Amino acid sequence: MNSLEKPNIKAVFLDIDGTLISFKTNTIPESTHKAIQSLREKGIKVIVATGRSINSLDHIRHITFDGFITFNGSYCITTEGKVMYKKFIDSSDIKNLVQYAEDFPLSYSLMYEDKVEINDATPEVIGMYGHVNLPVPPVHDKENIDTDHVLQANIFLEKKDENTFMEKVMPNSSASRWSPLFADVNHGGTTKSTGIKHFCYYFGIAISETMSFGDGGNDIAMLKFTQIGVAMGNANDDVKEIADYITEDVDNHGIESALIHFGVL
Repeated sequence: MNSLEKPNIKAVFLDIDGTLISFKTNTIPESTHKAIQSLREKGIKVIVATGRSINSLDHIRHITFDGFITFNGSYCITTEGKVMYKKFIDSSDIKNLVQYAEDFPLSYSLMYEDKVEINDATPEVIGMYGHVNLPVPPVHDKENIDTDHVLQANIFLEKKDENTFMEKVMPNSSASRWSPLFADVNHGGTTKSTGIKHFCYYFGIAISETMSFGDGGNDIAMLKFTQIGVAMGNANDDVKEIADYITEDVDNHGIESALIHFGVL
């Protein structure tokens, strides 16, 4: 990375859970809210980059952003509602997943543009949605599953089983993980960095003018892609290892501190 100490940042990309929003309070710290306002007042674009659905952003709607990278890059939309990018998981992979779960114990959710469905409301599934302060989705009708328009799947399996599962069941997709309980699955090669490319092109911003913040495994591609990748103090170890800088955790003004450290604020 060049000129990390005096970057000319024109766009900041922010993960939500564990970065914007505290897992402890389920709220955005006031220092983060003020930092976002200050960035936008300086003309710096502030864009959300999350594994969440486009319809699961109520927790941040009180803050004005310049765009949203959702479903880990599979669905990107401007604040004005212009869909810039949309990429579905290969239908054959979803059919394989559904069949696999019929034969073996496996919980999953299927995330669409307008809904989320699960195959079974197990304690781990219920617990996961509680962890991110979201309602548990309805169980889908197994005879009437839309396999053509899935933007993201959540697969509840252990990390040690992930590679074998993906190669066998969903070979056209790729997995990332911010929780030990499950993996996010998207169309192969799609990551948050996919959305960053689209927003940079849209706003006429160079990658060398970007900065990102994250804490989970699904943030690694983003942090490596932007000019400056910042890991939150509460980030997973594998995220900290690849980051350009490790800031304080979400509850201790981590975003504001890093922006000040690099002279962006």
